[in-house]
Amino acid sequence: MSFTYCPVGLTMYDFDELTAFADVMTTGSLTRSAQKLGLAKSTLSRRISQLENRLNQPLLRRQANRLIPTEAGLLFNTYCTELLAMAAHSQEALSELREEISGQVTLEVHGALARSWMASAIDAFLKRYPKIELTLHTRESPPTKMHSNNVHVWLGPTHECGLHQERLGKLTRGLYASPDYLASARAPSHPEQLEKHAWVDLLATTSNGLLLNHPDHGEYLFNPPHSRLRVDLTMLHIDAIARGQGIGLLPHWLVKKREHHHPGELINCLPGWEPAPLPVTLLYAYGHQSRRINALLEFLRDHVPSQWRAETAVI
Repeated sequence: MSFTYCPVGLTMYDFDELTAFADVMTTGSLTRSAQKLGLAKSTLSRRISQLENRLNQPLLRRQANRLIPTEAGLLFNTYCTELLAMAAHSQEALSELREEISGQVTLEVHGALARSWMASAIDAFLKRYPKIELTLHTRESPPTKMHSNNVHVWLGPTHECGLHQERLGKLTRGLYASPDYLASARAPSHPEQLEKHAWVDLLATTSNGLLLNHPDHGEYLFNPPHSRLRVDLTMLHIDAIARGQGIGLLPHWLVKKREHHHPGELINCLPGWEPAPLPVTLLYAYGHQSRRINALLEFLRDHVPSQWRAETAVI
């Protein structure tokens, strides 16, 4: 038999008795609960009687064809439910300690970070935890709700969505164009000249204006002209600018990653003029996390690129 120990002077409970009582509270019937638990009806009845004797209180009484709780039964049911839940959690935690970290997890990543950062990081994660099965999704819209086995990494502003939000870092941005485009159109020397240039938009992110800051020249609110080309993926956005479609706003870190493979494709055409950085946020469910989720969270924290690492903060 398994027991839970309470402080001196209080009762020690048999979990078989607690389970019997909790189930009858749900069904209202010894017959149905006995069938559900795979017990003889007499065994189930005896366990509830033993619990009542242990508590020195009647917990159930018969009314017509049902068993209903007494006042003591209603009060005790709350504690009974908590005790059974604690026992289940403790067994799960102890079981996890005996086993190698395993199971399924789902990681959702902003499209801008999927290939540039996450692809190599995931390879290292799977090598470290060979019994974990990971599903990787990319997305360009922030999460609203999430399963407890999911983790999300988002680039950009977030809103209250019922998830734990942990800041991983930030990406600074600048205005970029291709050398071919700047050769055919005079490079701007001030943001006020941008209105004369072709603008490449990403998901209409600058439709409400773009506030640019310069350490020496202050602020300038730029209202981008109508964009003939609008794209919904960060990688398509970078490709369009590199092909000479116009000027666009890109994270410096992503440009550096691309320049490593395609040097000279992109030029910062207004150095020093930058909008607010984009935050990188780790989102996951509140409450107790399984070992596999904790392993993934710790791995992501440890593998944040140093260029955009910031002091971790909870939002």
